[in-house]
Amino acid sequence: MTLLTEATDVFAAAERNGRCLVAFIAKRRPLAKSLFGREQSRRLSDLLRALQAEGWLMSVRAMFEPNGAAEASAFDCGFAHDADMMGAFEAPSLSAALAGTVRLERAGWARLFATEWLLGPREFSPVQGRGGRTDHCWGFLALWEWNDAWSAATKAERRAYDEECDVAFNGDLALGANIAGRHRLDWASRWHHAGLWEAPSLAMRGHEAAADFKFTTSRHYVGRLRPLQDFIELDAERG
Repeated sequence: MTLLTEATDVFAAAERNGRCLVAFIAKRRPLAKSLFGREQSRRLSDLLRALQAEGWLMSVRAMFEPNGAAEASAFDCGFAHDADMMGAFEAPSLSAALAGTVRLERAGWARLFATEWLLGPREFSPVQGRGGRTDHCWGFLALWEWNDAWSAATKAERRAYDEECDVAFNGDLALGANIAGRHRLDWASRWHHAGLWEAPSLAMRGHEAAADFKFTTSRHYVGRLRPLQDFIELDAERG
């Protein structure tokens, strides 16, 4: 798949290795406690470990430290959105991503959550924030589609827009946020791209001032980092 937009000073085109984003936005089912018990919890936990053994990255953190021992995690977003959690894995391939979501749903995930799955290949490489390693306890998910104004813009106008957005992205990096590159979704979604950040605080400034939204229609989620097992065990205990 060719690049939909050009690389910028902040974002470099990723090596084409076939890896695929598996992002999720999930809302707990009202009857989950009567459908999901300790047996489903065990099966789902075992599958998450099996996917990791098959080469899946099980968190946004792991996209920056793929050889680390990062546990499966997600972001608790129920305090601000109509979903309870959001997050992302990265599968070794598109076919593995598609098969993996089916395996997760069958193992008990579908009993727990009504989920919007978003799959797509990596387009830009991850970018590390500046400064020392900090506790990145907040996550951001941005979904966007390029609007009619972008479609009508000249190459020079799009490049100028990218340069404005780089100002905002550099501001995020200066505050210690890590940006997990960019993944392309438009092969199977109304959204063209997904962007993921992990950050030490909610202080992300400059996007509106940099006209970040001039050429896009977008949706954004913010959440607090939690082990994915917390969501699974909570409902198993209720069941």
